[in-house]
Amino acid sequence: MTTLTFPRGGIHPPEYKLSAHSPIEDFPIPETVMIPLVQHVGAPAQCLVKKGDRVKVGTLLAEANGFVSARIHSSVSGVVKKIEDTALANAYKVPAVYIQVEGDEWEESIVRTNDLKAIGNITAPEIIQKVKDAGIVGMGGATFPAHIKLQLPPGKKPDTLIIDGAECEPFLTADHRLMLEKPDQILRGVQLMMRTLDVSRAIIAIEENKSDAIEILTMHSENLQNEIKIVALKTKYPQGGEKQLIKAVLNREVPSGKLPIDVGCIVNNIGTAYAVYEAVLLNKPLFERIVTVTGINVPRPSNFRVRIGTPTSQLLLAVGVDLNRVKKIVAGGPMMGKAGSTLDFPITKGTSGLVVYYQESCQPRDISPCIRCSRCVYACPMGLEPYLLEKLGEKNRLDEAESRGILDCMECGCCSYICPADRPILDYIRTAKAKILKIRREKKPS
Repeated sequence: MTTLTFPRGGIHPPEYKLSAHSPIEDFPIPETVMIPLVQHVGAPAQCLVKKGDRVKVGTLLAEANGFVSARIHSSVSGVVKKIEDTALANAYKVPAVYIQVEGDEWEESIVRTNDLKAIGNITAPEIIQKVKDAGIVGMGGATFPAHIKLQLPPGKKPDTLIIDGAECEPFLTADHRLMLEKPDQILRGVQLMMRTLDVSRAIIAIEENKSDAIEILTMHSENLQNEIKIVALKTKYPQGGEKQLIKAVLNREVPSGKLPIDVGCIVNNIGTAYAVYEAVLLNKPLFERIVTVTGINVPRPSNFRVRIGTPTSQLLLAVGVDLNRVKKIVAGGPMMGKAGSTLDFPITKGTSGLVVYYQESCQPRDISPCIRCSRCVYACPMGLEPYLLEKLGEKNRLDEAESRGILDCMECGCCSYICPADRPILDYIRTAKAKILKIRREKKPS
């Protein structure tokens, strides 16, 4: 099978797929969960419960509040203890529903079966409504509400649905295991999304270091070859970026400031396809997800099916981590993930993994002056000049940074990774981007 890739930039960091052969395990239900009301891009969900309310698994806790927002459901059954702020992995404090667990009683509407369900004659509007009702967001980490992606803007018509199975970040294996263990459910989810988008072609793109996943999905999609194609990608970071994926698979370039739909594509994650299957055919809200718990010093790297709101410390203890030796924990992958502010932030819809670093494997490095070696320029998959954007961000020259394309930065971290001077290039770029976007918002008429 020919391997595809994007032509510009990129790096190949050590893969460290330590948990690739660890089957998905159901993580024990904790005694208490803290379920944040912000687990998605957009407006916080509006809380519907109060202290003392009894809830079941799948009970609606908070309603979507605005066009770009998503519903939040209970991941456990029990009693609401309080509604209070909690810190997310990025240290931001948001309102959360704390629930004391009592048993494991599910809402009666949820179909609990291991049997593969047929799609039947369900219509596109019905699919979109079920996805919206279930609170599904992009499961690759971006957490954009999934139902919005499935509603096409006026005048826009895609011809291809691309499913991202690259999982190009080091350490993470949640999508890999999902492809191995739930291939038919994923394919059903892809077909459901194809129906909503009215496209006749879908492409599932998987990095070649997951040859077993390529093989099993190819085998299970034999009867669907006219509509779903499995392709192999070169193992290269950031192969899973939307623009890089589209270039690799279809040789289409998404222009600056444009979206995949502008070149006839919609991109979704493997985990999102699986969640769509469960929501549409099993009436199951998004209250749990697959999480990789791993790290060089972790005794038992694992993949768990975890209820949303589970404290991270419980997952670390389950894989043998010595909490006293932890220097840093990253939610997500090491390239684009966020370092946790505590060891007890809650698992959310966007938590694809927890990467643990002990003191001995997390030594700070000395920052040196930039020597204009251009390594960051060659590594940038967006064709930018990271060394210059870093300096403009540091000096707060925001207009010039914007004119140099800083908003096109996908924050992949290739520049910081490759820099021989260990400069915090991405930190300055990310801060400058946030300032520019804030200024833009403030200029918009209310």
